[in-house]
Amino acid sequence: MFYHLTRHGMDEVIDMLVPRALAQGWRVMIRSPDRAALERQDQRLWLSPEEGFLPHGLEGGAHDAEQPVLLGTGAPVNGAQALLLMGPQAVQPQEAQALERVWLAFEGRDERQVQAARLQWKAVTAAGLVAQYWNDDSGRWEKKAESAAKG
Repeated sequence: MFYHLTRHGMDEVIDMLVPRALAQGWRVMIRSPDRAALERQDQRLWLSPEEGFLPHGLEGGAHDAEQPVLLGTGAPVNGAQALLLMGPQAVQPQEAQALERVWLAFEGRDERQVQAARLQWKAVTAAGLVAQYWNDDSGRWEKKAESAAKG
């Protein structure tokens, strides 16, 4: 699922998607190549109100494999069923097929991120995976496109 952020920020997307995944009984990996962005999310999540708290850890701890939500740069070592990619990153078809859900959230004001997300869309759909494109231009999330599964 591709989330094109034009009105909402990454914080809002995490706050919307991750609790839904946890409610499904899934573990979640939040991945970014930017360690500073992960550390900022870690701090933000610790400061969340108690009713909105997401149990999580920052990759590199002694209990990574046990974290319901793990923030990191590598493979999901916590048995995640869902993967949230902060910014357009390559996801291998084999990795995506092994998961219940992959979300790729990218900033609409950053043309490099938009172009990278387009290339990732082509790679995912060429691999025969179903992909959905969501946009928040109207202020609400709306599904604007969906590819069909191949094979």
